[in-house]
Amino acid sequence: MATRFRKSRRQRGSRYCGWGQVGQHRQAGSRGGIGGAGKHKHFFIRTVIEEPDHFGHDPFNSFNRNIVQRWINVRDLNDVFAKHGTTDESGKVSLDLTSLGYDKLLGGGSISGAYAIKVAKVSESAKSKIEATGGEVITDEQHHNK
Repeated sequence: MATRFRKSRRQRGSRYCGWGQVGQHRQAGSRGGIGGAGKHKHFFIRTVIEEPDHFGHDPFNSFNRNIVQRWINVRDLNDVFAKHGTTDESGKVSLDLTSLGYDKLLGGGSISGAYAIKVAKVSESAKSKIEATGGEVITDEQHHNK
């Protein structure tokens, strides 16, 4: 036979031809781990070079931030009172902004009526405008913005 000692006889019958178990010579995936595996181990040098800010903390990102999610200006109080305001027997007009989901009252615009407003935080300009019309601001003592 002419093909008796041909090179292609090598590895015949060895199933994976020297590439370990099944699947190890098929795709390029999962080399060095899946996802971010090894960023602090075997890929550490690559991580430091490509992502120098990966480790450590951001000094400008305080964990004790007091973020105001939702605010309202003084100019919008008349519209909000028309929908959600209450008037008691003595004629006192009150508006609870904390129950409506507002965190802070800001002093933009002007106000026409005298309101008793309950809110977590208030700016100084908003407080002075409301008190100038004869109203009052009720704030939480722990959240009061001095």
